[in-house]
Amino acid sequence: MFNLCYKSLLNRRFIAALTVLSIALSVALIVGVERLRTEARAGFANSASGIDLIIAARGNDVQILMATVFGVGTTGAGISWDSYEMIEDLPQISWTVPIMMGDNHRGYPVIGTSEQYFDHFRHSGGQQLIFAEGVPFKSPDGAVIGAKVAQAFGYTSGTEIVNAHGSGEVAFDVHDEAPFTVTGVLGHTGTAVDRMVFVSLDGFDALHEEPAVAVADPFALVDAPEVAEEHEDHDHVELDEPDEHEEGHQEHDDRHAHGSGHEDEGQTVTTSDGHDHDGHDHEPGTINAIFAGLEEKTAVLSVQRQLADHRDEALTAVLPNVALLQLWSITSTAETALRLMAGAVAVAGMIGMVVMLSASLDNRRREFAILRSVGATPAGVFYLILLEAVLLLSAGIVLGVIALSALTLVIDPLLAANFGLRIGVGVPSFREVLLIAIVFCSGLLASIIPALRVYRMTLSDGLSVRL
Repeated sequence: MFNLCYKSLLNRRFIAALTVLSIALSVALIVGVERLRTEARAGFANSASGIDLIIAARGNDVQILMATVFGVGTTGAGISWDSYEMIEDLPQISWTVPIMMGDNHRGYPVIGTSEQYFDHFRHSGGQQLIFAEGVPFKSPDGAVIGAKVAQAFGYTSGTEIVNAHGSGEVAFDVHDEAPFTVTGVLGHTGTAVDRMVFVSLDGFDALHEEPAVAVADPFALVDAPEVAEEHEDHDHVELDEPDEHEEGHQEHDDRHAHGSGHEDEGQTVTTSDGHDHDGHDHEPGTINAIFAGLEEKTAVLSVQRQLADHRDEALTAVLPNVALLQLWSITSTAETALRLMAGAVAVAGMIGMVVMLSASLDNRRREFAILRSVGATPAGVFYLILLEAVLLLSAGIVLGVIALSALTLVIDPLLAANFGLRIGVGVPSFREVLLIAIVFCSGLLASIIPALRVYRMTLSDGLSVRL
């Protein structure tokens, strides 16, 4: 029966091939939409793990999440360094990491931060960042790059890179007068970190000094107060004078360092909790956001309330998981539309198969009569049509899965480079297998229509008296 079915389909190979292609397209689309949805959610959740709060200027939670964690967009206004010190001194706060944004390296976002970023940032359910080679930056002109950046351009430790002002592919001002030296390459994480470049707060700030000061050596500002005197009219440079209040605050190149004791000017101040506090934005004393960890998870609401009531500055404390839920609610409409489109394609494929099987029935009456003459029963001919449908569905499903895998290999680097998402080629998940089974069963049920028609046709032909 199988050999007979195969030869019958081979005799109608053009129409059969079109049917297989339509089924393959529907399978690839349905499974592809589901895989993209699940992997996108998993990738986003993995990127935001380990962060209890993201604190930024008052704004939209989703926008803040996308800008700080995924390097897409911007937070808008900045936060003063005084507010940063206030936040890190809250008793509920365990650790803080300042974040500065606004530059890019050949389309990849550049993040200004401190070395504590690599100690506290977690991904994929709590995994710590690991250096594939090198170490964190130790000087203002040092940089740490993600695995995707290193792979895209062949960078290694010791490579000099040049950043530009602007986000994405937009470069308003290329800072070729202030190159950075790669000190470390992060291991692959499968998150947005892979496509980021990290520099120190001092290095990020030095890029945005006035050209007349920065061209010769933009990083010399840290140890050259005499240069600042010559340019005291600029808002971006101030004299390196200690604060008159002995409260643990000092200014140095528009940068405040807070702690239990003072060190020499131009040096990082370490508080009793062991955290180093260094960095400032090119706008005096401002940063874009703060990653924060809590001593107790239950304190999140009290911290949110304190920051919302902060009178000196309008602040927002974003819970990453809540912001992700908001993001899913925004994208749910698009997900539903994609699913409906995939379902419509699947229905079209099933209809095409039924039409192909039904349209050929009248032309195959001679074939069925011959089968009956050699002993085939109406039930046998019925099963023959079902077997043809099974072969068409199986071929379409296999071709669809292969096509999806090939397409994934092509678009995966693009998704990783632009959105920090990676679908990957692997064994289909349970949900994907379930969707494939639904397509198969739906096609098999649809094939019953032409099979019943054949059964009645052969039964009628067998009972008719022909002269």
